Amino acid sequence: MDLANAPDLRRTAAAADQVSGRLEQLRRISVEQAVDPSFVDAWRLLSDRASEPNPFAEAWFVLPSIGALGDGADIRLLALYTGGELAGLISIGLTANYYGYPVPHAASWLHANAFCGAPMVARGCERQFWHALFGHFDRAPGRALFLHLPSLPTDGPLERTLQAVLAEEGRRSNTALEQSRAMLASDLSPEDYLARSMTAKKRKELRRQHKRLAEEGALTFERCDDADGLQRWIADFLALEAAGWKGEAGSALANTDATRAFFTATMAGAAQAGRLERLALRLDGRPIAMLANFVTPPGVYSFKTAFDERYARFSPGMLLQLENLALLDRDDIAWADSCAVEGHPMIERLWREKRSLTSRNVAIGGRVRRALFARLMAFENRTRSAA
Repeated sequence: MDLANAPDLRRTAAAADQVSGRLEQLRRISVEQAVDPSFVDAWRLLSDRASEPNPFAEAWFVLPSIGALGDGADIRLLALYTGGELAGLISIGLTANYYGYPVPHAASWLHANAFCGAPMVARGCERQFWHALFGHFDRAPGRALFLHLPSLPTDGPLERTLQAVLAEEGRRSNTALEQSRAMLASDLSPEDYLARSMTAKKRKELRRQHKRLAEEGALTFERCDDADGLQRWIADFLALEAAGWKGEAGSALANTDATRAFFTATMAGAAQAGRLERLALRLDGRPIAMLANFVTPPGVYSFKTAFDERYARFSPGMLLQLENLALLDRDDIAWADSCAVEGHPMIERLWREKRSLTSRNVAIGGRVRRALFARLMAFENRTRSAA
């Protein structure tokens, strides 16, 4: 017997109906349906009018991710339509692994190379989306004991409306994880920003390193935003990353066929969608520092970077980031997310702003399931406090 209590579910649905004006229903989209060209076109149009830019929720990123990294995972897409148009989309995975604990739950599906969990929702449809998503899992939770929403930016309309909908529905939630990472958000010029971020002594040292590096050979910088030479660039990046500590640790993209295929496909898709910017510092034509940005105005996400550790004494990664400060000159860009781990020793010396993200658990289903959720979250909070 399902844990959800039917009368309680009817009351929950009715309450949501009164709050939202009408009960929005989500449609389940299979992976086979999602690759249909007409659906991909609708997805692209939704991305262009999304309330929060998130390249990790766009078709060119999600579909190759599922194809390369989704083997064995129970993944489905849930879509909100309003007025016949696609107005919201989220990738959901059903899993029994919750941070190492055997707890069945539903979660916005991310993987180790996806750095933002904001769903793709049209501007003005955030409230309808959250009501519809929670209503969907109230009616059909399956084995899931709760809904996990990882890596949501805390400063955007999706988080604000999420909090409002939780309050309106009287729905319990619990913060599973909070994190912050380096962000670039300033009205200053690149030169003024650098002067504010670093001491004169450190700036002088970087100039010295640049000069010494140039003495090693022909030092050139390149910035590309098209697909010309992309396959060569991808091969160079994979080799550069694999030659460093990530290759030794087994975490480089080239270490597995799956992550190599994922990276190759998403880079090509980003370029085709006009979302890719590639930077490289080359010495005698060889890459010694590389950076891939996903450009989703008004934001940019620094997706992947690598440098040649044999030249670490010249700080090639930092020298490349100095070139990346040109983002501050772009009228269409207001901020850039480093996608780096919290406390990253290089980027936090340069990018001084912070972006906060939260991972949240949300109660679903009927009375029994929600009571169990409350107990689980109380246990999690006690465990976290004792750590």
